Parts: sequence; structure tokens; C-alpha cells
Amino acid sequence: MSPAIAAKEGGRQRRAGSHHHCLDVRSEAPPALALCGDGLPGGEAEALLPAEAGSRGSRGCRAELGSILLLLVLYVLQGIPLGLAGSVPLILQSKSASYTDQAFFSFVFWPFSLKLLWAPLVDAVYLRGFGRRKSWLVPTQYVLGLFMIYMSTQVDLLLGDGEGRGPDVVALTVTFFLFEFLAATQDIAVDGWALTMLSRENVGYASTCNSVGQTAGYFLGNVLFLALESASFCNKYLRFQPQPQGIVTLSDFLFFWGAVFLITTTLVALLKKENKELTPTKEETKGITDTYRLLFSIIKMPAVLTFCLLILTAKVGFSAADAVTGLKLVEEGVPKEHLALLAVPMVPLQIILPLIISKYTAGPQPLNTFYKAMPFRLLLGLEFAFLVWWTPKVKHEGGFPVYYYVVVLLSYALHQITLYSMYVAIMAFNAKVSDPLIGGTYMTLLNTVSNLGGNWPSTVALWLVDPLTVKECAGAREQTCGTTVAAELCTKAGGSCVTTLDGYYVESVICVILGFGWWFLLGPKFKKLQDEGQTSWKCKRTN
Repeated sequence: MSPAIAAKEGGRQRRAGSHHHCLDVRSEAPPALALCGDGLPGGEAEALLPAEAGSRGSRGCRAELGSILLLLVLYVLQGIPLGLAGSVPLILQSKSASYTDQAFFSFVFWPFSLKLLWAPLVDAVYLRGFGRRKSWLVPTQYVLGLFMIYMSTQVDLLLGDGEGRGPDVVALTVTFFLFEFLAATQDIAVDGWALTMLSRENVGYASTCNSVGQTAGYFLGNVLFLALESASFCNKYLRFQPQPQGIVTLSDFLFFWGAVFLITTTLVALLKKENKELTPTKEETKGITDTYRLLFSIIKMPAVLTFCLLILTAKVGFSAADAVTGLKLVEEGVPKEHLALLAVPMVPLQIILPLIISKYTAGPQPLNTFYKAMPFRLLLGLEFAFLVWWTPKVKHEGGFPVYYYVVVLLSYALHQITLYSMYVAIMAFNAKVSDPLIGGTYMTLLNTVSNLGGNWPSTVALWLVDPLTVKECAGAREQTCGTTVAAELCTKAGGSCVTTLDGYYVESVICVILGFGWWFLLGPKFKKLQDEGQTSWKCKRTN
């Protein structure tokens, strides 16, 4: 229901993030692996990791607890910019921004869907003495921290003063786009590092760190911020004497987390060494050109190409519910801080869900969970539309009754169950088929396409709300409200624009129809991808 649910889901959801508890990727390489480019001399086959790595014996997760905790912290930091970006649409909506503005701002979440463009660069260029992943992780987080501190001095001006000067949507979009670009670059480095930081037996825990860490970071940057930024929430629950503003502002929040980024990055740079023992020598590539050539070879593989085409269209049915519902609730009068507060009980559920769902996705067919959850999530889209329609009918002078928030909470909980069922299934599948020979690039390719499959429908859904909405000028029959200029003429003529058909409801019905069409016609083909052998997903490069 969050306006940034698509981004979160691609971290994941994407988010980016990568999302299951005990994924078994220890299957042995087959005797002969399919080549996506030129064959290796003599038909040499490369295993996922060198055989020497398996001869060291099994390593329990306790032996690598420090590395697991570090991954968790890095994914939490990654979730902070995602959460902050997700809070801005709610702030803009409270300032009466148009849905066209919201659609433009939604491009902020696209770096996670476009990071494939520079992922090969992150994989191929590095300082050998400093570490392949640290060469990008450390400077990226330093820049992110410094940028946060600088923007803490400018963001209040960009949000507008509420006295005739509205938000500068273009500047806000550029600013948070850069935040997300840096966070996406950090995600590439962390995903790649996770494949070699942990032993083969424990690499599945990286996906758990991704899920739990991003969820916690998103909570801090979104829910906690919106609550502490709200004067009414702070006055009601946290203060003895009412104040005109919240405990923190966006400026304060940016400054604090900028400092946290700088401190954490310094500790990682000084204290954490990359695990040379687990890094296969053949993981390194010849250079940027070689990496991009290998990337294009991966994309041309039939199994990968089919996956990309299907996942790019799988989430069209959820776009109206995920991208517009939260904004519609704010438009109907639900305080944004109350929506943030309702998300608090969801945090334990969001942390526990990946652990529970992973029991069903850890096997050889994780996409079965995706397929089974999809129709329930589509039906919840209709329930969300009903919830928005019902909202103004239960509103009273003091706000909304308790039972209304209970219904919203239950609706959100059911949505999270279906969302995470699909999310964990996709991330488990991606981790299962990813080839560490090119580390972050292969996994980033699959995750990036998954993110893009959620982001482009959300942007389109936001953009179409206004065009699909039908309004008429009440009190001035000769006037119309089809455009902004026409609406102004209507007001000058003594009339007012009244909505006769909300584009959100039109979108909701269309999306559900398209979603069930995909489920019936393409869903079975999507499930069959998990029956492909490992040779269908392994790619070789020339020496």
C-alpha cells in the first residue's frame, strides 16, 4: 500500500534487494556446462567455485556470525535511502501535489531497475590491494553520507514553505534519484561481496540479511521518520507540552544518517578484509568490455531471456494497488503519520515472513509459491479499491474510528503476506540460478529485471490517474474541468470541479483483469523455468 512498494520490493524489492533463509546452492556442477559465448579451450568446464573451496570442510553459521552481521548492517543502511524516498510521496500528497507530479517523482525508484547498466563496471574495475567489493562499497557510502549531510541544509527549501511556494518536484526528484543511484551501486557491491564473504554452506543467509536488513532500514527511513516528523503524533504520544512541529525534520534525519554512513564506512574500510580464500581466481574478468560482452551473452540465453520477458509483465496487475492506494488514502483525509503508525505492527511480520516462506522456497521449485500467491494479491487490489471508496464514508470530525484502522491494518497484513510470498520466491530463484563467476553482475541482472517489472507499471499507473479521472464543473455549466486551464476557468466562473469518475477505480479493475490474464496464460510457462537444468543458466567466457 506504500507508494514506494515497488522499490522496496525490488531491493529489493530491490530490493532490492536475496530473500530466503536457507537456500541450497551447493549442487555440483554438471560434467558439461552450456556455453553462452565461445567455448573454453579444450572444452574446459568451470565449476561454480573451485574444488578446493569444498575441501576445507563444512563451516557452521556461528563461525561466520561476524560476516552475517556485517551484511545485515550494510543492507540496513541500503534501506535508509529507500525509506526516505518512500516517505516523500506522502509528504507531497499532503501538500496537494498532482498525480502527474507523483509519477515524475516515481522515477526516483528507477536506479534499482537500471543498475544493470553500470553493474559490469562495478564487477570489473577495482583496486586489487583494497578489495574487489570494498573498492566500490567504501567510496559509494562515503559519497552517500556526505551528500546526505549537504542535503540536510537544502531539503527544507525544496519541500516548500506552505505559504504560496509549493514543493520543487523536479529538484526533489533529481536529489532523491541521486540517493537511489548511490544506494543501487552499494547494492551491487554488497550482493557481489555476499557471494564470497560467506562459505558455500552459509551463502543462503545472505538473502536473509537482505530481506531483514532492507525491511529494517526501510522502516527506519520511512515509518519512524514520518512518525517523528509529525507534530500531532509527537504531541500525542511523545511530549508533555505540545509543539508546532515534530521531534525531527527531514533535514535532521538526513544529517543523522549521513553521519552514521560516514562512521560505519570508516569502520568497514579499516577493519573488514575481503575473504581471499573464498574468492575463485576465475571470478575475475578481463575488463569492462569483457564483462559487458558476457552480460549480453547471458541476456541472450533462452532461459534468461524468457525469465526477463515474463517477469517484466508479471506485476502489471498490482500496479494500481501498490502505487496509488496509499496516496489515495492520504487524499481522502487519512493522516500520513497514522499510515506510518499502522505499519509498526507490520515490522515483526515483515521480518518473520521471509523466514517462514523460505521453508517453502528453499526446495527446487520456489516459483510455485509465486504462482500460488499471485491470485490472492490480485484480489486484494479490488479490496484496496473498496477501502478507498469506503474511507470518506466513515470519516468524522475527529478523524476516523478505530475499527477503520483495524480494517486497514488487516488489509495491509494480508497484502504483505502475498507480497513477501512472491518476493521471497523470486529472490530464492534468482539466488539459485546465479553464477558467482561474474558475481554481482549475474545476480544483479535477474534482480534488476525483477525490479523493473514492478517500477514501470507503477509509474504508468500514477501517470494515468489524472487522464482517466472524469470531472465536471458544478455551478458553471458552460465550463469543463478537462485540463488545468479549464479547471481555473471553472473556478473563475463561480463553479467548482467535481469528480464523477475516479481514474484510480478504472485502473484497479483493468489491472486485476490483466493480472489474471497473465496468471492463466503465462503463469504456467513461468513455473516451467525452474525445471530447466543448471546448464541452462551457466555462462562461460573465453580466456
